[in-house]
Amino acid sequence: MTDDPALHTLTLRHRIPDDWAADPWAEVRPLIDGVDVLKEVHPDGMAPSCRYWTGPAGTWPLAAAEEPRRIMITEPTCTAGCCGALYVTVRREGGLVVWDSWENTGGSGAVPPPYRFDAARYEAELARAAADRDWEERVDTVARLLGRILDDSGWFARWDCVLTNVSPRREEPGVPEELTNPEGVDVDFHHDRGPGNPPDVYRYELLTTHDGSPEQEAHRLAAPILAADPRGTAWKPER
Repeated sequence: MTDDPALHTLTLRHRIPDDWAADPWAEVRPLIDGVDVLKEVHPDGMAPSCRYWTGPAGTWPLAAAEEPRRIMITEPTCTAGCCGALYVTVRREGGLVVWDSWENTGGSGAVPPPYRFDAARYEAELARAAADRDWEERVDTVARLLGRILDDSGWFARWDCVLTNVSPRREEPGVPEELTNPEGVDVDFHHDRGPGNPPDVYRYELLTTHDGSPEQEAHRLAAPILAADPRGTAWKPER
């Protein structure tokens, strides 16, 4: 590793968004030399969600390879087409990782300068962040464990269904209890009705109780789902 002062240091921090309804999972926020330089040029942008950091290392949002990758590093809570997004090209050059060719499609058009990182330190920080669970609130842990239980069960496939989402549901701060959704976990899945027919979409809106450990609560929430045809017990939103 080098201590070249021309190199920068990447630190990744999990942060639960203020507008968590846009994505209930924490964003993985990149800081460069301890500064949130992305917020300076794209203040309303959210970094990629931690749910994109669960696969192989090469698929992580900030993974670097010799082939340059143009990535959306922050996006608004609406859509990139609506309010613009911030893009950067990431590539590995020998022992370095380079961020450059920035593009800001938002209102200001301002972009950060190019950055160069020591590749070994960079990759170690990506691995640390991907494994980090310290940021989780209890509802995040329950949702993550429940998703793993349902994935591993193969239960939805047995009924020709596809599990599409398991996510935490938080109470909205500052909103009266009677007007906000109670804390829990949402489970979404669909059933393919064949060519030419839109799939049937289903949802479980599960309540957390804080009884027992997160592992025990995840298994408690899974039990009724895995006991019968899920299409007969879940809520089916209107089209």
